[in-house]
Amino acid sequence: MPYDPAIPSLCLDEYGLALTADTHASLPPRPGDVAKQDYEYSRAGSCTLFGVVEPHTGRRVIGVAERRTRREFAAFIKTLLTEHYPDAPRVRLVLDNLNIHTPGALYETFPAAEARALAQRIEWHFTPKHGSWLNMQEIEWAILKRQVFTHQRLATRAAVEQVVSAWAAGRTQRRERIDWRFTLADARLTMHNCYPMPSSCTVTA
Repeated sequence: MPYDPAIPSLCLDEYGLALTADTHASLPPRPGDVAKQDYEYSRAGSCTLFGVVEPHTGRRVIGVAERRTRREFAAFIKTLLTEHYPDAPRVRLVLDNLNIHTPGALYETFPAAEARALAQRIEWHFTPKHGSWLNMQEIEWAILKRQVFTHQRLATRAAVEQVVSAWAAGRTQRRERIDWRFTLADARLTMHNCYPMPSSCTVTA
C-alpha cells in the first residue's frame, strides 16, 4: 500500500514481560573483560508492552502497562491518536484477533462521545486467525528481545519504560526499516483461503 501521510498505516501488538531482579550484585568488569552476572534471579511481577511500528517511515511508539486488558489497550490507543498522531484524520491499524482489540474497548473505557471520536479515526485491519506473524510489530518484539531483554534484568515498570522508550526513539531516529518480502502475490499463493483472488471474492468499501 503506497504511503499516505494523512492516513498512516500502523502495526500494533502486545508483548508480555516478566520483571526480574538480581539476587546478587553483579561483579564489575575488568579491563578487557565483561561484567559478571549471577544466573540466579527473583521474580518481580510482570508488565505488558503495547507497541506500534509505522513501516513506511520507521517510526515506533511503545507504551508500558501493568496488565493486558481492554482498558489498557484503549488507553494506549488514545495516547497514540492524541499525542503521536494528532493531525492524522484516520489511521490504518493492523492487529491480530485478540479479544481486547475491538472498538468496544474504547466505549468501555471512555465516555461515549470521546470513544466514538477515537473509533471513527481508526480503520481496523485484522490479520488472519493463526496468522499474527503477518503483523510487522512481532518482528520489532523479536529485535527488542535480542537487543535489550537478553542482556539485562529489569525489576520495575519504570525501568522498562526508560529502556524501551530509549530503544524505540533510537530506532525511529535512525529510521530503521523492516525488509518485508512477503508480498500480496505470495499471500494469495500460500494462504489462498485467507487471501482469495479478486475474481473469486467481493470487495466492499
